[in-house]
Amino acid sequence: MCIKIFKRKFVDYKSNPKRTVITLTRSYLDIFCYIIIFSVLLGCSSRETPAPVVGISSNAPLKDRVKNSIQGAEYTVKKGETLYSISWRANTDVRHIAKLNNISPPYRIFPGQKILLTSKNSKKSSKASHSKTLTKNSTNNSTLTSEKGSEKVLASSKKQAYGKNVRVQKTSKKVAKPSAKFSQKVKRWQWPVRGKVIEYFSNQIQGNKGLNIAGQRGTNIKAAAEGKVVYAGNALRGYGKLIIIKHNDDYLSAYAHNDRILVKEQQKVKSGDVIAKMGDTDADQVMLHFEIRFRGKSVNPLKYLPKKQ
Repeated sequence: MCIKIFKRKFVDYKSNPKRTVITLTRSYLDIFCYIIIFSVLLGCSSRETPAPVVGISSNAPLKDRVKNSIQGAEYTVKKGETLYSISWRANTDVRHIAKLNNISPPYRIFPGQKILLTSKNSKKSSKASHSKTLTKNSTNNSTLTSEKGSEKVLASSKKQAYGKNVRVQKTSKKVAKPSAKFSQKVKRWQWPVRGKVIEYFSNQIQGNKGLNIAGQRGTNIKAAAEGKVVYAGNALRGYGKLIIIKHNDDYLSAYAHNDRILVKEQQKVKSGDVIAKMGDTDADQVMLHFEIRFRGKSVNPLKYLPKKQ
């Protein structure tokens, strides 16, 4: 192909030398480009392994990331953690963990300390309770038969003693009233920030345990109710800069992915106080992840927050 082009252009050179030189250089440039393209295509087709795929972003949604939850029966305290943050990760009431470890308020712990999350004798106690129930059932059956026999004897004695003063001893049965633990209510809940809810609460195992509210970076994050800050830090992977507020012995609220934390641990806050600035720490976009927990378990915040923001 190159020889034919050269011959054709050489013949034209005699008639118009200047024009022929320009067109000849352009033709060579075209041929050079064709050679490069052909070599690139040949190299791509001869590649044994496919080209590596590079991820655009390493930040995945909160539910898709590996949660830093605790599943074992024992845990070693790390630097920056509190008993509230550990109970949050274990989805357990802080009072339960404190009782297992004989820790009294304000629940001070130190790095390296081993914390029991579940009772070691739980299986033994369950077996023992099962055997106790079996023995109780057997004794109850025997007492029922004996009571029936005594009722027959009493009935016969009543018939024989008709018209006579017979003293009947009444056995007073004391019914033990169950001690129901009434939950402490929060006086007033309010929305921690105004914005579009981009993900709602889910009861699924890998579901969202709160509300994801989108917004602008630096937007004020407010306390949803009156309480005390029991955790402020970034030790919980997947939550970024996190704040946990204790409202009473039953209710906690959490505010995750903050850009800046404006409160300290043990600080008392009122409903509506600014506690942080919205951000995207450990998240794929600027938002607030808001949770409410009742006795250590996640609940739907929409059941407590007002309908209007």
